[in-house]
Amino acid sequence: MATLRSLKIKTSTCKRIVKELHSYEKEVEREAVKTSEMKERGADPYDLKQQENVLAESRMMIPDCHKRLESSLADLKGALAELEELDQKEGLEMEDARTTITEVEKLFQTTED
Repeated sequence: MATLRSLKIKTSTCKRIVKELHSYEKEVEREAVKTSEMKERGADPYDLKQQENVLAESRMMIPDCHKRLESSLADLKGALAELEELDQKEGLEMEDARTTITEVEKLFQTTED
């Protein structure tokens, strides 16, 4: 059974994963620039290979974040629906959950385009 406390936890989880996703996206951009600069400078092949591995690892984390975010979003929607069925339609936690759901869905729409 969903409670306001569990709803708040699920909302916070979604927000944390969104922050993590943005962080990885910025890291990929940063590491891609660093890799291209190393290529232009003619850096040592070993160092270049290590940098490419760092970039590849960062890129692998983005799909992982998407999967976790999809799962967390589904959990949040389920908890919100369960509480709405129990006639708990008002409150700060409920509004925060609805706002978070909207923001995450917009994020998914922009990444699909």
